[in-house]
Amino acid sequence: MAEFKYEIVKNFGTVSDSNNGWVKEVNLVSWNEREPVYDIRVWQEDHEKLGKGITLTAEELKNLKKLLETMEIE
Repeated sequence: MAEFKYEIVKNFGTVSDSNNGWVKEVNLVSWNEREPVYDIRVWQEDHEKLGKGITLTAEELKNLKKLLETMEIE
């Protein structure tokens, strides 16, 4: 598997924690020294390991925010 680099440029906060040492966070992340993107994923608390997640551009995040504001959460 190819090695990749990442840098958490800014942490916006934690969505949830689990009792196994993993946290779901919203961050601004630069992957392989590219322009940073908004990122929602699970990380080990020390940020050494990461799980599956989703990355969004600023425009995609704005669209998601608008969509979430219209949703009725059950």
